[in-house]
This record gives sequence, C-alpha cells and structure tokens, in this order.
Amino acid sequence: MRFSFSVDLSLPVAPPRFSRTVSRVGWALGFWVLVQTRTARAENAVSYKYEDYREEDGRISVQSHYGQIEQDLGPDLHVRVEGVIDAIAGATPTGQPPATPGGPVPLTNLTDRRKAWSIDFARQFPRFNLALGFANSRESDYVSNGWSVNTLTDFHEKNTVLLLGAAGTDDDVRVFYQTPRVKKHGADFIAGITQLLDPRTVVTVNVGYGHSSGYMADPYRVIEQRTEIAPGPPPVILPLTYGENRPDTRDKWTVYAAVNRAFPRLHSAAEASYRFYRDTFGTTAHTVDLAWFYRLGTHLVLRPGFRFYDQGAADFYRLTLDGADFTPTGRPNPAGPFFSSDYRLSAFRATTTGFKAVWTLNASWQVDAAIERYAMHGKDSVTSSRVYPTATIETFGIKFSW
Repeated sequence: MRFSFSVDLSLPVAPPRFSRTVSRVGWALGFWVLVQTRTARAENAVSYKYEDYREEDGRISVQSHYGQIEQDLGPDLHVRVEGVIDAIAGATPTGQPPATPGGPVPLTNLTDRRKAWSIDFARQFPRFNLALGFANSRESDYVSNGWSVNTLTDFHEKNTVLLLGAAGTDDDVRVFYQTPRVKKHGADFIAGITQLLDPRTVVTVNVGYGHSSGYMADPYRVIEQRTEIAPGPPPVILPLTYGENRPDTRDKWTVYAAVNRAFPRLHSAAEASYRFYRDTFGTTAHTVDLAWFYRLGTHLVLRPGFRFYDQGAADFYRLTLDGADFTPTGRPNPAGPFFSSDYRLSAFRATTTGFKAVWTLNASWQVDAAIERYAMHGKDSVTSSRVYPTATIETFGIKFSW
C-alpha cells in the first residue's frame, strides 16, 4: 500500500464557501496549485467533477462543473488545463441589521454565471521543477487575469523539497456608480520546506506574504445609519444606507505547517495541518485541518475530515454607523474613515465536517464522492446569529488515466 501526500499551497480560505465575492477570489490565481511530493507522479488523465453548494433558508446555492486534462509533452514537460462553470443564485445579506432584534436579516437576491479556465506548464530538470501558470475568470461584473511561477528543488536524495513561488492578479470590477471599471491588483509570494522524516512521515512548513491594492470593497454591501431628517417631537428618523468603505491596500501574512503519517498495519494514513493568518485589516485567523485515510480492500479509500476556523473581526467592522462622528459619502475614500458591516469581516467560528470515498475501479478509472456540512457561528454579541449561513456541500467526480 502506498500513500501519496500533497502540499497545500493555497492562501487562507475565506470561510464562507461561496458568496458574490468569495466565488471570484476562488479563481483569482494565487497559490492554489497542489504541489506533490516525491511519492507522487504526474499522470496523463482527464477528469470531471460536479459540486453542489447549498445554504439553508434560501440563501446562496452554487452548482459547479469542473473539467481537467493532464498530458505529458515529452519526457520532461507536463501540461494541465482546467475549466469551471459556476451557476450562482439565491439570497445574501445586504449588510443592514434586522428591523427588530432577533428578526429576519435583510437579504438581496442575485444570480450570476462564472466561467473560468487555467493552464499550467511544468518542466522537470534533474533536481528542479519549474511550473508556469495562467488563468482567467469572468462574471457579469468581474474579470480576473492571473499568472503564477512555482519552483520545487530537491536535496538530500530527494528527501527534502524547497518550494519558492510567486503569483499576481489583475482584476477589472464593474461598480454601478463608477465608469469605467475600477481596478484591483494582487501579488503573492510563498516559500516552504517539505521534509521526509522517515518512510512513513512527511512534514511541511510554508510561509507566505501577499499584497493587494485598488478597489477592495464589495459593491453589493451597504451599511445603515439612522438619520434624523426632521426635528420633533417626535423627530423623524430614517434608516439610510451607504456603500461600505474599505482601505485600498491590504498586506497579509501566513504560516502553514502540516504533518502526514502513514500507518501500514492499520491500512491508514493521517494528515493534520495548522494555518495562521494575519492582515492589515486587523483580521487574525487560525485554521486546523484533520483527515484520516483508510484503505478498505484493494479499491476503496475512505476519508473522514474536519476543519475548524476561528477569525477575529476586522478593525473597521461595525454593525451600523449610528453614533459615528462623520457623514459617509457612499463612495470609496482611501483616506478613510473605513467601515463595513459585511458579516465575513466579523468575529466568528466555522466548522466543516465531511466524508469522502474514492473508488479505484481499475488502472484507468477512478470515482469519488463526498458530502460536507459547513456551519458558521458569530462570536460577538452584536451581529445577528441569523446572518451566518449553514450549508451542505455534495461532490461527485470521475477520472480516466492512461
């Protein structure tokens, strides 16, 4: 029995699995490539995966179709092409608080379709692997283009692998009160070591840095301010809404550590990881991932998994602008003050519990299926608990290798 471990190079996962903004970020080309260690090999394959993400109470639902082709181009060159189509629909919070304590959260409906593709070329040298990637993602109001460069260098008879990588994005955002589209840029860097401690144990440590600039707000989120428009008694007060205002730059730092351990007598392997995240928005986050792989017979692998995410609130998160000593303009202002009532910037915890089965039919065909349960819970005493979603995620995939 052989286990093939991988190194997760993705940036910190935005906790809500899908939203109008998160769906874009998921395809902004960063370090989302999975770089495999010495026990894994590239293969020629074509695969398809379907995912259904569905929040309760009529919130966001996303149906995704993924396709991937991998092919060797000679003894040292490998190419991978991926494509995805997302159908996004449902309701999402506007940012306004409930009209009455404990009441329904104001929602707005949305529908959109996202089409994205990426291509990666990997060239193997005697002790060095160079991978170049390009990607494009398009929605009705968002276009993202990206690139990435990742290198793997092995030492000590391939028991040590050094990772160095860089990536960049250039995005166009359509905002209803601005013409032409506004811009957003991103740059990310990563360095890491994967070490084989013994034939059964692999340890990985990565550090990352990212910088984003440009339009950072969500044009679909508003914040409320109760404003007196006529004196009383009683005074006439209306709940007016304004567009949020976030800083136009953000720096972020990550530290990631993982250990993979095989247990041949149990026909199993375990994987555990921890990620620390910090950014200049004032957000600090911790992620713990645990997974157990169990081989049942010669064709079936079962994998229960659990993820725990804990996040502190951004410095400028607030439920409303009541009592603020300034009057918002409703337009981005890089000089501040900054404010947002987006629940994704609040303090909360999230858990993902899931189970996956991978069935290898023969040397060419493989089928997998998974179901996950995702739940968010607020940590402050201000944000309504009804704003945080609970979702079920179902996936099915099939792969043909040659």
